[in-house]
Amino acid sequence: MPLALFPSLLDAMDWSQLAPAVQRMHGEGKVLEASGTAHVDGDAHLLARLLRRLLSLPEPGAAQAIALTIERNGQRETWTRRFARGQMRSTLQPGGGTLLRERLGPVSLHFSLHRDDHAIDWQLRRVTVLGLPLPRTLCGTVLSRSGTHEGRYAFDINARLPGIGRLIAYRGWLEIDRVL
Repeated sequence: MPLALFPSLLDAMDWSQLAPAVQRMHGEGKVLEASGTAHVDGDAHLLARLLRRLLSLPEPGAAQAIALTIERNGQRETWTRRFARGQMRSTLQPGGGTLLRERLGPVSLHFSLHRDDHAIDWQLRRVTVLGLPLPRTLCGTVLSRSGTHEGRYAFDINARLPGIGRLIAYRGWLEIDRVL
């Protein structure tokens, strides 16, 4: 049986040193359901709001309930995040070599994954829009980390774009409710 997506993109030794909550979230079951709380931030100007809507990103709001469903089909995963103020769906799959590709509507983000202590740091390497590469100067920065806090799975994502500022930042925790 082939490895799940995340274990296949990390060195086996690095995978084994991740926190148990991170391993479970990124490697167990065909369907995983989790719930928790997220704090969502983002600039309030019109362009940031329109881009969030185009990409189906949640709207800012503190202490929002979040429910996550991960559906795994081999090395392709569909992540559906239901926030109190919006739903966000993305598809994750291998992106060539050791890269992870996350598709949000017409945009694909290509990350390299690295273990940092007991967490995964996602490092943005390139962005494509409708399959066409975006110049690096327009990609902005996306900081993303999957780790733990007080034994629970924790996430911290911050995306900034040139000329727009903070498109979205969300951080919080999840507890796994069910794995099938």
